[in-house]
Amino acid sequence: MDLLRTPLHDAIRAAGGRLVPFAGWEMPVQFSGLVAEHQAVRERCGVFDISHMGVLTLRGDGAKDALQGLVPTDLFRIGPGEACYTVLLNEAGGIRDDLIVYDRGRQADQAGQTCDELVLVINAACADSDTAWLRSQLEPLGIAITDRKGDGVLLALQGPEAQARLEALSDTALGNLPRFGHRQLSVAGCQAFVGRTGYTGEDGFELLLPRQGGLALWDQLLAEGVTPCGLGARDTLRLEAAMHLYGQEMDSQTTPLEAGLGWLVHLEMPKAFVGRARLEQQTAEGVQRRLVGLKLQGRAIARHGYPVLQQGQVVGEVTSGTWSPTLGEAIALAYVPPAAARLGTDLAVEIRGKAEPAVVVKRPFYRRG
Repeated sequence: MDLLRTPLHDAIRAAGGRLVPFAGWEMPVQFSGLVAEHQAVRERCGVFDISHMGVLTLRGDGAKDALQGLVPTDLFRIGPGEACYTVLLNEAGGIRDDLIVYDRGRQADQAGQTCDELVLVINAACADSDTAWLRSQLEPLGIAITDRKGDGVLLALQGPEAQARLEALSDTALGNLPRFGHRQLSVAGCQAFVGRTGYTGEDGFELLLPRQGGLALWDQLLAEGVTPCGLGARDTLRLEAAMHLYGQEMDSQTTPLEAGLGWLVHLEMPKAFVGRARLEQQTAEGVQRRLVGLKLQGRAIARHGYPVLQQGQVVGEVTSGTWSPTLGEAIALAYVPPAAARLGTDLAVEIRGKAEPAVVVKRPFYRRG
C-alpha cells in the first residue's frame, strides 16, 4: 500500500528530513540528528510536522453530553476556550485511542445557525476507526462529524521560546493563554486554530492552518532559526515526560487504571459511559498490572517487548525505552504486577540475554522548570 504524505513532504525533504514509514504515512524520523533536535526543544524551540494526525469537528446541540457517553473524563469540567486530554474506551474498558477534546462553545455555521462545537485531535493510526466509531455512536444523536483538517497542515511548535516566537508571528500576547487553552489567531497572515498543547513535556503550541498558510509558516520558522524535528526526537521527548504512546503503553486490551491514567477516570459523575462497568470493577478489586517508570543502572537500553525480571523471574514487559539525552540515563516504561510497582523496587530488564539492573522510579522522568 502506498504511504500517505503530508503537505509538507517536499519541504521536509528539502530541509534534509530522513523519511520513514509511520502509521501509514511517510514521516521524517530526523533532520540534523535526534540528540540535536531533542536539545533544541528542551533549550530553545523546535517545530514538528504532525499533519498525519486526525482532526475532527463535532457539531450539534448537546455535542458534549453525547461525547460524554464515550469517555470516562468529566467533559463538563472544561468550558469554551478550554480543552482536556482523555481516552475513548471499548465495553471492556480497553483504550480505543487517546485524544484531546477542545470545547469551542457555540459556533455559527455558514448559514448563521449556531450550535455546540467540539474539536478532537486523534492519532493517525486510529483516525479511520475512531471516525467510524464516533459516527456510529453520535450521528444517531444528531451530532455531525466532519474532517476539520482536510489538506491542511498541523504543526507543533515546542520549547521555552515557543511563546515568544508565536507572539511575534501573530502580533498577539499569549501569556494569559493557559495550558490546554485555545483560540483562533492570525499567524503570519493566515487564520490558524491554536492550542497550548504538545507532546514533549515543554511549553508549546499546536497549530492547524490551511495548506498554503502551513507551508509558508514552516518555511518562515526554519528561516528564522527554529529547528525542524522528527519522530525520533518526538519519541525521546515524550518518553522523558512519561507521556503514553498508543500501541505501546495503551491499547484496546489496556484500561486507563492499568495505564496509570486513573486521573482521567471520573466515576463520581453520574453519567453512564462505555466501559464504565469494567472500570468500577477494577476500582473495587484492584488491577493485575501497573505501568511504572524504570531507570536502568548501566548504559544498556531497554526496548519495547523486552522482559522485566524480579529475582530472575519474568514478571512484566517493557513498553518503551530509550537513552535520555536530558538525564544521561537509560529510562523505560513497563508493565509489572502491583507488588513490583512500588517506588524503589529493584528489578531487571533482559537485554541480549543479560539481566540489566533497573529500579522503579517516579514518573515523569523529566519535568519542565
